[in-house]
Amino acid sequence: MEEIERILEASKLVEEDRIENSLRPNSLDDFVGQDKLKENLKIFIEAAKTRKEALDHCLFYAPPGLGKTTLSHIIAKEMGANLRMTSGPVLERVGDLAAILTNLNEGDVFFIDEIHRLNHLVEESLYPVMEDFELDIIIGQGPSAKTIKLPVPHFTLIGATTRAGLLSSPLRDRFGIIGHLDFYGLKELNYIVKRSSGIINIEIDDDASQEIARRSRGTPRIVNRLLKRVRDFAQVKGGKITEDIAKEALDALEVDNAGLDKMDRLLLSVMVEKFGGGPVGVETLAVAISEESDTITDVYEPYLIQSGFMARTSRGRVVTEAGFKHLGFEVPKNAQKELF
Repeated sequence: MEEIERILEASKLVEEDRIENSLRPNSLDDFVGQDKLKENLKIFIEAAKTRKEALDHCLFYAPPGLGKTTLSHIIAKEMGANLRMTSGPVLERVGDLAAILTNLNEGDVFFIDEIHRLNHLVEESLYPVMEDFELDIIIGQGPSAKTIKLPVPHFTLIGATTRAGLLSSPLRDRFGIIGHLDFYGLKELNYIVKRSSGIINIEIDDDASQEIARRSRGTPRIVNRLLKRVRDFAQVKGGKITEDIAKEALDALEVDNAGLDKMDRLLLSVMVEKFGGGPVGVETLAVAISEESDTITDVYEPYLIQSGFMARTSRGRVVTEAGFKHLGFEVPKNAQKELF
């Protein structure tokens, strides 16, 4: 299947850095949701500042778009430190890591996105850095090779991943603070819509705000993306986002009232029409819709499962009773039995 950018894709799309930075909260008090994690971070940050030490290394895992990168910005700001950002695939060699580490200052925050995709040699070189703040560099080859321990400033490493299960145990165990970010509730998303609409200077009704929040899949990045597209409709059709304009815009974008788009509905429909609602293996399903299996598990499944339209069983994926009803199909008598 031709790869296209989906309006409901939780990963960051091209050209979104500028608008995301303008909407990003600057403190933990402004950060909406994730209350338990947020309260714990406040304590950890305050304690580290009192001791005049760098914050412990942090690992945040969650589906895309829930605020892992935003938290890294906030932590750096709260600690009064500089933030250096990169991603796992970019660090191909130990030398790439050394170049960044040697340019850090005491107490800086080093953020690695998609940390589960680190080259294994780079990952192993991180172990002594995280524990002893020393980077082992090998000079020469063969019998004449020797190791030099290069000291690095005490810093905070923040790792972000969408697939915590792919992290090796030695790396995961070296993080002192580990936090999971959950999907957001309607009340929290509604607040984000209103806050963001004020920042981008567009007036919005309460009902319209709730409509956008309801269809945003529990994800702040998506709620802001939908708001920008609805704003376009409003500016052409009247200048204010009303409930009618919000519904018209979201319907035109093929985002239904449950937050499913065309691809989500296709996935569920294929499971119902070709496999009787399941159970069906992910590899078989990937062939049926001409999509990569990793894309199904990483992009489509999390929200479909969280929203109750799909379930995983020991025998494969199945469409739930709610999924049948949402698509307008009759629920088979054995639908619930397949969930066990």
